[in-house]
Amino acid sequence: MAESAPTRLIDPCNRHLNYLRVSITDRCNLRCMYCLPQESLPRLSHDDILRYEEVLRIVRVAVGLGITKVRVTGGEPLVRNGVYEFLLQLSVVPGLIDISLTTNGVLLKDNLHRLQAAGIARLNISIDTLQPERYRAITGTDVFDRVWDGIRAAEALGFHPIKLNAVALKGVNDDELVDLARLSFEHPYHVRFIEFMPIGKSRWAGRPPLLVPEIQERLRVLGELTPVPRSEHDGPAQRFRFKGARGEIGFIPAISRHFCDRCNRLRLTASGQLRPCLLSDLQEDLRGPLRRGCEDAELAEIFLRTTRHKPSEHSLAGGEPAHTCCQMRSIGG
Repeated sequence: MAESAPTRLIDPCNRHLNYLRVSITDRCNLRCMYCLPQESLPRLSHDDILRYEEVLRIVRVAVGLGITKVRVTGGEPLVRNGVYEFLLQLSVVPGLIDISLTTNGVLLKDNLHRLQAAGIARLNISIDTLQPERYRAITGTDVFDRVWDGIRAAEALGFHPIKLNAVALKGVNDDELVDLARLSFEHPYHVRFIEFMPIGKSRWAGRPPLLVPEIQERLRVLGELTPVPRSEHDGPAQRFRFKGARGEIGFIPAISRHFCDRCNRLRLTASGQLRPCLLSDLQEDLRGPLRRGCEDAELAEIFLRTTRHKPSEHSLAGGEPAHTCCQMRSIGG
């Protein structure tokens, strides 16, 4: 009897892929220096972006193959019309046990109750500085107070965990590393430091990176970092806690100490491309087959084929010069 086809997303390195990051838009209400260049870039047309019903169908197929965790990203997901209704539909997909949202926080404060009603309890919020003027310089927009108020309001409403993501930029915000980390003493936040990754065009491309070993050395003034045990659905962050802290410290060393060996993720772009690696332009088209009226079995085969092509490590991990052409806002980092 012929051997049955695999029904779980297990790649050639025996990594079990159970985590799908879903970008629902390439639009954003900020223009961060490490994300976009000075010049304007073309955005996806309305027809090029997956409709919500298409995303939900893809997610249902993915769950049937072992996906149990979904993170909704952008761009900025909260700028897309209908997002709260979509999140509610996503939250009731059978088999999904972890649904979270990445946001820049600009629209957060006024929509926290809508997020709760849609089943979202876990938030990742991008905030690279605690200084309003510096925030404006990094993002191109003077909305720091609005973002910070949204973070505090989310804490008051019981969202947990609230992960604060800071891209570490040498000569820009590296003098604030300690202040950002100190937030974990005062609040139950997971403060996470991310190494800049060369994805798409940006004003920060070609600058020397600030790497996790140096960040950790600078945080020594706050005490010893104790590792936090990993859980099954953890993302790429290395997790630590300072003694007596309410929250955690995380490091995402995509360049200095890659985590490819334990990567459990696939990414669905806003335009319907399935990518096995953030730092690779390899992708498989899902939108085309969907709109041609394919069966779920064909979508499942695309997931399985993408999984078979997942690289053992990204090219930067091998010391090679690399650059991902697509913009982060459409990939869903």
